[in-house]
Amino acid sequence: MMVTRAAGAATLAGAAALLLAVGTARATPAPPRGEGMLYGNPAAAAEFWRYQGYDDDCVEMAVADVVGELTGRQPSEQAIVKVAQYTPSTVHPGPVYTKPKKRKPGSGTSFDDEPALLAHYGVRAVSTDKARAANAGTPEGLNALEQDLAKGRKVIVGVNSELIWREPVEDKTPDGRPEADHAVVVTGVDTAAGVVHLNDSGLEQGRDEQVPIDVFAQSWATSDDQMTVTD
Repeated sequence: MMVTRAAGAATLAGAAALLLAVGTARATPAPPRGEGMLYGNPAAAAEFWRYQGYDDDCVEMAVADVVGELTGRQPSEQAIVKVAQYTPSTVHPGPVYTKPKKRKPGSGTSFDDEPALLAHYGVRAVSTDKARAANAGTPEGLNALEQDLAKGRKVIVGVNSELIWREPVEDKTPDGRPEADHAVVVTGVDTAAGVVHLNDSGLEQGRDEQVPIDVFAQSWATSDDQMTVTD
């Protein structure tokens, strides 16, 4: 899916493969899930939030955030946009990203091209969604998201920006449903407070943005719970 909004472009969902314990054939047990838990480390991740300068490079900004979190060397917006302009897309002909021009608005970046951008920086990741997770028999939705964060993985998700920002929904699919038009980094899920923590490059106040879990789930569902998860 391509995205064309000032706040974003993206689509993802996922489930990371179960890790095998060293020297045994047993899968690593999932982290405990219970009431009042914080999955992830939003305070540490907040350092890597940046506000996007273009209308349609939210995917690139989310990838830059994750690269910074994992390597400590965060590419600038200009640097990662340049990489995206020369990286072949895995979804469509041409590059991952085409910079908007004065009379030609940009078309954003496919959520499924996030792993290709991350790979340029030596970060392995997979893009998935609810349908792909179901076919693979792997966890999906909030359960998968919490498990991935608990294991220290970084997660980018595709959402509808207007639902997240509590704005009237204008970006819609042909059948009138809200469309996934934005990529954000999920930095934490706090089941005690009932909020999801985001680094959202589309808002000037997007550093450690906190959204009610039900609002996040509604917005995320527009991409079929798409997420890109690092190894």
